[in-house]
Amino acid sequence: MATNDKRLEVTEFDFDEVKENLKIFLKAQDEFTDYDFEGSGMNILLDVLAYNTHYLGFNANMLANEMFLDSSSLRSSIVSHAKTLGYTPTSARAPKAIVDVTLNTTSSSLTMPAGTVFNTTVDNVSYKFSTITDVTKSNTGNSIPFTNVDIYEGTFITTRYTVDSSNLDQRFLLTDNRADTTTLTVKVQTSSSDSTTTTYTEATDITQVTATSNVYYLQEVEAGLFEVYFGDGVIGRALSDNNIIILTYVVSNKSKANGAAIFTNAATIASVSDVAVATVAAATAGAEPESLQSIKYNAPLSYASQGRCVTAEDYKVYTKQYFPNTKSVSVFGGEGGSFDTSLGVVSTPEYGKVFIAIESTTGNNLTATEKSTLISALSPFTVASITPVIVDPQTTNLILGVNFLFDSSKTTDTVTSLASKINTTLTTYNTADLAQFDGAFRHSKVTGLIDDTDTAITSNITTVTLAHNLTPTLNASTSYTIQLNNRFSNPHTEHNKAAGGILASTGFKVSGDATNVQFFDDDGAGNIRRYYLTAGVRQYQDNTAGTITYSTGEIKINNINITSVEEVDEAASTFIRLTVTPDSLDIVPVRNQILKIDFVNTSIIGAVDTVTTGDSSTGTSASAATTTSSTATTSSY
Repeated sequence: MATNDKRLEVTEFDFDEVKENLKIFLKAQDEFTDYDFEGSGMNILLDVLAYNTHYLGFNANMLANEMFLDSSSLRSSIVSHAKTLGYTPTSARAPKAIVDVTLNTTSSSLTMPAGTVFNTTVDNVSYKFSTITDVTKSNTGNSIPFTNVDIYEGTFITTRYTVDSSNLDQRFLLTDNRADTTTLTVKVQTSSSDSTTTTYTEATDITQVTATSNVYYLQEVEAGLFEVYFGDGVIGRALSDNNIIILTYVVSNKSKANGAAIFTNAATIASVSDVAVATVAAATAGAEPESLQSIKYNAPLSYASQGRCVTAEDYKVYTKQYFPNTKSVSVFGGEGGSFDTSLGVVSTPEYGKVFIAIESTTGNNLTATEKSTLISALSPFTVASITPVIVDPQTTNLILGVNFLFDSSKTTDTVTSLASKINTTLTTYNTADLAQFDGAFRHSKVTGLIDDTDTAITSNITTVTLAHNLTPTLNASTSYTIQLNNRFSNPHTEHNKAAGGILASTGFKVSGDATNVQFFDDDGAGNIRRYYLTAGVRQYQDNTAGTITYSTGEIKINNINITSVEEVDEAASTFIRLTVTPDSLDIVPVRNQILKIDFVNTSIIGAVDTVTTGDSSTGTSASAATTTSSTATTSSY
């Protein structure tokens, strides 16, 4: 509001406040003393002035926001700011599959040309995959094998431009915003009368570019399109008039064809109709163009990395850039221990290696092909003598036991309904705070979220159990090491020895005993024991079946020949579930570890809070109407 009747207040841009300030100003003028602004035509003029001021203020504010990367909202502004940092957003990605193609022919050699089409179906929808390079192979008898052929989902496009320096607005665009720039090939033909072509490569390090370097540059422009441009004769070779630019690339349906696994040739290949196609690797890595949030995050980090991978953040940036389906990344060096990719064991230091764990948006581990492709993409940025290794995430499940009390006078919801709400709360927490690297489980936060689920909930007691799914090698004597990276509960030596310690497992059978289902527990003194049950009594077969290190959260199982595993959660299984009681209710993931709540075995039990209701039994007994979101079932505990 105006503080001086003779002066307009210019700090407000809200319509109502602007209009009120204008009225106060005019009323202070002698010409408008006792003037009825609301009942006159002047009211409309004030509306126009107020709206105009409001619009100008809004536009000025938005303009100011678009001047900075972190506050920009328009993609064009964000991309422009990223360009000043030397960062090019990733384009759409076409799903890539690998196939072996055999041409049954007596020809001595044949070429499978770029643009060769293969058909497939995903969810009853047909898609086309294409090769992007010419491949020539020789006959090996009565056939010509093409092995490990990369094929990409989408349409193989060729776009041609003739250079005209007189056209100042000429641009060389990939004509579809679904173009996959990783499939882009740029060639320059001398002229229409000279078919000689030169292949140009994308410039990634201008310090290596000279005036005669055959390089091109790539940038995202309006409407999500990408533009190819060339050097000026100083930094990169300049083009000449009548040069013909040939751009070939794939325009895809992005992630829709991920998972395609069966392919057939769409037509004859090199005039051969007898063609066999075998899938080496199913289609993966199809993705949307890089999101605005991702650009804002990655552009400054990419600038800081200066085209090399030194720090963990550097590796994270380039991993996300070259594998767009990345949900989260964990990077750790070998100086903290070597990593056994089969066992996930951190042991003695192994200098010169950096381990990269990737959680994909699909939830699946990277295939061997995807890992190899990513390693190749990272190689130009890797410091000499450092070898990157891609490892799979290790999931540690959290089994929660939630017991809550509620005031029945404050709600009409049943216990079952309240338990369902709590389950939704936990699901949201699992998605937002867990299920990714560095996603720590904070007990106090979880109990607070449960209490805040409904005003009727008065308190809760929530317990946590760690669970790991161990997939054994069947019918082979094998040892196993599991790193849960959190202290286990062991308040004193031989804690809970008689009842099986703090370790439990689902059932399995071992070589030499086809009858008895075996289980693991511990003796509270660091030894893992193996037993079976007879009339509910544990019959121990091996009191030193392995070791459990309570202080580090390590479980080691000695050589054992497991022949089969029992059902888990009343369903056929390929794994043994190990559960253990942690020392702390706060669980922190380490290295490639990801925490997730196991909702199948998490229990949610509710009861009326007799203290708040003033029940006559208050302080002597509990009124217990209970429910569970699910029933925890195990074989041994």
